[in-house]
Amino acid sequence: MVNSRHLIQPQQQYSDCLEVDEFWTYVGKKSRKMWLIYAYHRETGEIVAFVWGKRDLKTTEKLKKKLSDSGVRFGSIATGDWDSFVTAFKDEIHLIGKKYTVGIEGNNCRLRHHIRRAFRKTCCFSKKLFNHLKAFNLAFFYINFGFV
Repeated sequence: MVNSRHLIQPQQQYSDCLEVDEFWTYVGKKSRKMWLIYAYHRETGEIVAFVWGKRDLKTTEKLKKKLSDSGVRFGSIATGDWDSFVTAFKDEIHLIGKKYTVGIEGNNCRLRHHIRRAFRKTCCFSKKLFNHLKAFNLAFFYINFGFV
């Protein structure tokens, strides 16, 4: 896992609608939460971009910058009613509400089941942040491309 060099690159440069959501995990103890904020394309099941950080506007803006730097364009963006999403994507066609984020919420459930180390101490749980983030990178690569 340490030697893997798999990187997420968007497969398509334009998406009609991207869904964005946040997802928490921890390393070591639950008081040290890490937040994953990522963009998901429901029709292809692709994780387009993701960032790690605190649950704040700065991390959401990092995701927006990562989307623009990678050349991803989208017709609209769907998020929940969280203030950071509303502020960061105020210049876009922004769909707010649960009915628009059904796909990414289902993907969150799939991630919880595939990456057990994210939510409870099991035999595969790691106390090293590096190993924890690498496990997510490999899972995202597998979701997007079907192999590792």
